[in-house]
Amino acid sequence: MIRGIGASEGISIGKVFKYDHIEVIAEKNEVEDTALEIERFQKGLTESIVDLTGIKDYAEENINAETAAIFEAHIEILKDPEFANQVKEVILSEGINGEYGLEKVTHQFVSMFENMDNEYFRERAADIKDVSRRVLMHMKGIKSHDLSEINSEVILAARDLTPSDTAQLNRKWVKGFITDIGGRTSHSAIMARTLEIPAVVGTMTGFDSLEDGEIVILDGMQGIIIQNPDESVLADYQEKIKELEALKTIRAAYIDKPSVTADGLHIEIGANIGSPEDLDGVLSYGAECIGLYRTEFLYMGKKTFPTEDEQFEAYKKVLEGMKDKPVVVRTLDIGGDKELDYMTMEKELNPFLGNRAIRLCLSRKDLFLTQLKALLRASVYGNLHIMFPMIATLDELREAKQMIQVAKEELQKKATYEEFEFSYKIGIMVEIPSTAIMASAFAKEVDFFSIGTNDLIQYTFAADRMNENVSYLYQPFNPAILKLVKMVIEAAHAEGKWVGMCGEMAGEPLALPLLIGLGLDEYSMSAPGILRARQQAETIDSNKARDIAQQALELTSQEDVLALIGGITW
Repeated sequence: MIRGIGASEGISIGKVFKYDHIEVIAEKNEVEDTALEIERFQKGLTESIVDLTGIKDYAEENINAETAAIFEAHIEILKDPEFANQVKEVILSEGINGEYGLEKVTHQFVSMFENMDNEYFRERAADIKDVSRRVLMHMKGIKSHDLSEINSEVILAARDLTPSDTAQLNRKWVKGFITDIGGRTSHSAIMARTLEIPAVVGTMTGFDSLEDGEIVILDGMQGIIIQNPDESVLADYQEKIKELEALKTIRAAYIDKPSVTADGLHIEIGANIGSPEDLDGVLSYGAECIGLYRTEFLYMGKKTFPTEDEQFEAYKKVLEGMKDKPVVVRTLDIGGDKELDYMTMEKELNPFLGNRAIRLCLSRKDLFLTQLKALLRASVYGNLHIMFPMIATLDELREAKQMIQVAKEELQKKATYEEFEFSYKIGIMVEIPSTAIMASAFAKEVDFFSIGTNDLIQYTFAADRMNENVSYLYQPFNPAILKLVKMVIEAAHAEGKWVGMCGEMAGEPLALPLLIGLGLDEYSMSAPGILRARQQAETIDSNKARDIAQQALELTSQEDVLALIGGITW
């Protein structure tokens, strides 16, 4: 048995398809015809751009805009004249073959980015490796394994899966995947949940332990892989698969149902999105709202900032699509691990604690005003909730609210909008401990809160959630986090305001009874989790949940809280 991290729920039984990246070596050769080598390099570059454009288009149509934006960024790397010109200069000046010229420049770029303190640029190093390898393979005439060409049912096993890999997965044939690397918040894990296929990641040595074609059971709930199961184990798991399929059928009946607990308490279950293209999935799962619209994806994968009109059309489409259901739009959240190729930002020692999100918007009021004007114009087409991220002080909130007033006045100076009655609510993300502590003051000046647990947890424990060395401190069930959540909810309710949650914790089954017990009003998650949460809510008695939440608050560790809720039957 191979153990890992259950990253996406479900069970699959099937043959292993081992996928390993071909090792491509660039040998150094001196050449006389450098013009030919430059031509070969340029051809490889062009063919790679064609590849990536196809993958990007496939991702836009079959996955989501966030994934497509990754490949747009890869294309931009290959189109960057500085990168290409340096390769050509090395070929000419050193009289070497194109493959080695590419390898040498790639190494220089990768070393430079890997040694930067900024997490975003360290990630760009991996992107450069990925695209450079693609160009190198074209130059050497090596055909890459195309995962989109898999045409029989398999369970994919890999040491790791890059964005290019996961974007090509067809869930008709790939029934699950196993990787040596990764955790629940890794790219491959998020993709598995988006594609709704089971996955076990972080197996460490699983790839080497598996054989091509062997039969395995992949249990994405327990995080295990059973190799060559006997007939008895197979029968047990085939029965479990039938039960899960029956569960899917039962859950489908919840698409048009309200989200209520066993004793009739109504909660709101919605979805997180990154673009208007995600709307169909949201509606197909019966979301009661959009609890988080990540607008930064409108800015990523482009050469320039999106215009007011471009943003207006995107916001309008989502608001109209959701009719009168609430749409919570988070204003631009750039910085930390999210930067824009076309925007120069000052290098910071710790960008996660630096000039990001609302701080960046308040320092670049031109960008902020453009977005706010687009939002105000779109507000007449639906139920708009404007949410400011990374708010730390009341002064920041007041300045952001004043910017909305400025945007409104600028619009109303134009004849086109002077008669418009802009309609919207204003809220903030609670993701900084100081904001949670001062929630009673903030609640007097906003219409709602949304708790961003991913950042709230990392800031509370002073532990980067992307750093594997301190991953043990990512503790959503720690009483410290539960107390902060309770503090925020009580402060909002005292002022008659509602509280949502849009971090990973909102979609965690074990967390649902605790959050209901703490009084959370709205739960926003990836769209495929909505029906499971709605069905689960129907089994929970809110009075009993309040008692359990109170007990959890009195405990001293995450382990104790998990033991408490793990022993409850509803």
